[in-house]
Amino acid sequence: MESKYKNVILVWLISVVFLILAQTVLGGYVRLTRSGLSMYDWHVITGVIPPLSQSAWQKTFDAYKKTPEYKKVNVGMSLSDYKSIYYREYNHRILGRFSGLVFALPLLFFLLSGIIRWRQSKSYLIIGFLYGAQGLMGWYMVKSGLVDAPHVSPFRLAAHFLLALFILALIAWQVYTLQWGAASKKHFTAHCFLSRRTLGFSLILLVQITYGAFMAGLKAGHVSNTFPLMLGYLVPPGMFSGIHPLWLNLFENSLTVHFIHRWLAFGVLGFGLYLVFLLNRSGLKNVISGARILASLLSVQVLLGLFVVLWDVAIPLALIHQLTAALLVLTVTRVLHGLARE
Repeated sequence: MESKYKNVILVWLISVVFLILAQTVLGGYVRLTRSGLSMYDWHVITGVIPPLSQSAWQKTFDAYKKTPEYKKVNVGMSLSDYKSIYYREYNHRILGRFSGLVFALPLLFFLLSGIIRWRQSKSYLIIGFLYGAQGLMGWYMVKSGLVDAPHVSPFRLAAHFLLALFILALIAWQVYTLQWGAASKKHFTAHCFLSRRTLGFSLILLVQITYGAFMAGLKAGHVSNTFPLMLGYLVPPGMFSGIHPLWLNLFENSLTVHFIHRWLAFGVLGFGLYLVFLLNRSGLKNVISGARILASLLSVQVLLGLFVVLWDVAIPLALIHQLTAALLVLTVTRVLHGLARE
């Protein structure tokens, strides 16, 4: 890649990062307003156009009335109310397609024009493939709520969210490389003490984010709006009852999931602040600014999680909480890239 095109590539990739962040927030809004099952089919091309006439809307609404969500949750809903939830999911899907095109079309141009050489294109092509996989995962997730139960699988929802964050991290890695230089395994292993602890923190953060997705899928945030007690107990009873085998309670029992996500947050905070201390003390200039951002975001995220609980999952707070999780992923990616550049 010629240096004169570096800023063009940077603007392109940063634009995609912002689109993914916006898509993350919009996806959270769709979920919190129970709008995600309003579009019961998926047409890649024709699905771009919503119903345009009254008769088309009525036909679409009549088909929605056959879904489990209408029969068990929204029975008696008016056509006007249906349009509201439909357009929320519609906008989410359109933004996803738009984000994919904003990534794919410039990439195609850059490859054909030689701005990005084919031998340098592997990372970009992987991201493009994952974009397509994300669309399929989104539909696979929605399908789980169209069969019997009027809610999507928490496992598929978690996979959908984690894949979005993985794509975000891969694009961020390319941005950091263009801004500050290429990373190398040699440098990363040279700081193995810090590298291993940063990877360990990344793992526990990933587990916490996964449990956040389980919280969303199970609507477990509504289990208790008190802190530190849950239902009057520090360790509430019933966390391992009702679901068999017992280990499934760790993933499918809303009380258990809420308890784990609530207290694991403090483990993530403690580990994160310990990591920040190590990074600051290391004197490595490439990671110190990222470490400070990490400390700030972790503190804010724990407070946001607490407020989300106390305010019974108020939508604005929950959306900021989800956005901050994505920002944490960007920051950890920045720290890892910095360790691989020193």
